[in-house]
Order: sequence, then structure tokens, then C-alpha cells
Amino acid sequence: MKFVIPGGSGQVGTVLARTFHADGHEVAVLSRGADKTPWRTVTWDAETLGPWADEIDGADVVINLAGRNVNCRYDEANRREIMDSRVKSTKVVGEAIAKAAKPPRVWLQTSTATIYAHRFDADNDEATGIIGGSEPDAPPSWRFSIEVAKNWEETANAADTPNTRKVLMRSAIVLSPDRGGIFDVMLGLVRMGLGGTAGSGRQYISWIHDRDFIRSVYWLIEHKELSGTVNLASPNPLPNKEFMQILRDAAGMPIGLPASEWMLELGAVLMRTETELVLKSRRVVPSRMIASGFKFEFPHWEQAARDLVRRWREPDQSMGADA
Repeated sequence: MKFVIPGGSGQVGTVLARTFHADGHEVAVLSRGADKTPWRTVTWDAETLGPWADEIDGADVVINLAGRNVNCRYDEANRREIMDSRVKSTKVVGEAIAKAAKPPRVWLQTSTATIYAHRFDADNDEATGIIGGSEPDAPPSWRFSIEVAKNWEETANAADTPNTRKVLMRSAIVLSPDRGGIFDVMLGLVRMGLGGTAGSGRQYISWIHDRDFIRSVYWLIEHKELSGTVNLASPNPLPNKEFMQILRDAAGMPIGLPASEWMLELGAVLMRTETELVLKSRRVVPSRMIASGFKFEFPHWEQAARDLVRRWREPDQSMGADA
């Protein structure tokens, strides 16, 4: 198969491209830079149609991951760039698919599990999950992420691509052992003794092991009955306190200093990021994947954490990730 991955130079794109390439598929990553990789990298501006659109014509699968990194302060300039980078890139990908003489059979459009409400009481699935934005106990700055997710999905849904099946992947954090990725950062904090409970520790963490994420993507491609919104997450989200304890155990670190909310707020300012990434409760489950027959290789965090720590320690994990 031929895979085209707009915005595929980050952590998630690297995980996918590396696997597809190793499996013998043709891979073309659309990127603003000319990255040196074993697969082809094609330059685009993520806003306007250009020669890059020829890659989509005749491709089997398009997986759009384009969007500015959200690990930053949500000031006016960054908000505009985060929103525009997602909406404009999704719009132009839809235009390229619509104009293709031989359009791809599947368009997997990345979205985010952050679209769901900050809650502790119940799981969010595709049918009964509560879309966020009006929670009384969530800071106003968190609502921005909800608006981004809504606009992102609305733009994809508005694209007129009748010959291409469309799936909106509401993904939880994808954890791989790649250097520079999210798990690498988490494990680094744990190894320094800083991997304790964040805030109250009640907030749920939704996550997915990189191998299950890859398998989910292949599953979505193969199962023609799946379209629309699909949650990609482990079926067992768990509170931050438990999540970090299990990670410390897997890493062999007996202690982890906790961080109160005011400490996290101060740290976020100093590190030019937002506390939403740590404090929002994302209790998301993949009901549609499970109903379709998908079996997770790593459904529980205990086994996933042990596997990720083991692979992180292996010397062949040399390909970094730019999350």
C-alpha cells in the first residue's frame, strides 16, 4: 500500500512511518522541512495546494497528523497558530483528496481525546461521552483545546470526499520509547525522583501503547464498517496517582516527589507550557474499537509500562521523536 502522512515528522508520525516502511509499504511524509529518513519526505506548506498533492492522487491511505505542537503557553499568537495549523492543513488535505483522479480509499484524520469533558464520574465513549467546554470546575483556558478539537473535526467532516472513507481518530496520548517523546519525558522525571502524584492525583490519564496504536490504525484501514469518530485509547484509563506509581515500579524508582497544583502552575509558566496537559481528567474508552472485535495487546498500564521501560533501555532505540 501507499501511505501519505501529512505532518508525519513528529513522534506519532515517526512511529507510523517507521512501521509502514519496515512492513514494505511505500511511505511519503508531507513536512515543512526536508527531513532525512528512510522513507520519502515531500515538502508542503500545509495551507495551499501544490505539487505535494500528486502524492495523494493514487495513494491507498492518507493519515493527516498536521498541527502545531500544543506543548506551549496559550497566548494569543500560539492559540492562533495552533488553531490555524490544524484547520488549514485539514482543509487543504480534503481539497487534495477531492481533486484526486484516483482518491485514497481511506482518510484517517487525527483528532484528540481532549475533546471530551474534564470528568471523574464515568467513562467517555463515542456514543455517550460528554463533549467538553462547559465544565464548571475547568479553567477557561482549557476551553480553547475543546474549540480546537471541534473546529478540527468540523473541517474534516465538511470536506466533500464521497469516494474516500473518513475516520476521525480521537486519540489519547501515544506512548512509545522514542527519545524526545512523551514517555521519554515522563520516565526522565521518574528517574530524577520527580515522578510523584500531580495535583490531587484523581485526574484520569487516557493512554495507548504505541504497538496498539499502530495495530489500531491498520485495523481502521481494514475494517470498512468503521467511519466517523473512533476513540483510540487503552480500555483502562486510570488516575494520575496510580499511573505514576505503576511507572515508578516499572522503572525501579521507590520515590516520587508529589507536585501540588500551585507548583505545577509555576512550573508550567517556567517551562512555557500549560497545566491542562497534566491536570485535565481524560477518562476515555474505545467502545467502537472493542465492539468491532479489536483486541488490545496492552490493555493495562502495568504491562504496558514494563514493556516501554524495557524497550527504552534497549540500545537500538536511537531514532528520536519531535513531539
